[in-house]
Amino acid sequence: AGLDIEGHILGTFEVVIGVGNLNNGDLVTLEATVDTGATHTTLPSPLLEQLDVEPLRDEIVELADGTTQVWSTGQARLSYDGQQWVCPVNFGYEEVYLLGATTLEIFDLMVDPVDQRLVRRPTRFVQHL
Repeated sequence: AGLDIEGHILGTFEVVIGVGNLNNGDLVTLEATVDTGATHTTLPSPLLEQLDVEPLRDEIVELADGTTQVWSTGQARLSYDGQQWVCPVNFGYEEVYLLGATTLEIFDLMVDPVDQRLVRRPTRFVQHL
């Protein structure tokens, strides 16, 4: 991927989200990069541990450079634009804040790449005759 003049990866942008554990405590507000190439939202392990997010299983994760690693995955409460849902999260590196595709699906969001923002995805119902 190329970089823009400010050093950002082209096609990515940040959004403000809230993150917390499943026990309805306070949410921490942070910026995450929207990454439709990431399956799950990935946040720093120290942050998730501080929020008492429990790792539930280990998963093999393929990184952008093609290498694989084993990361823990758990569930956290995420909030965006007044909505709050439970989503899978990967326990990642200290500087990694990525909002992944499963979170976008859970929140019924899609990426507007021209205006670099998230927009509501219309709910669809297809009746087969």
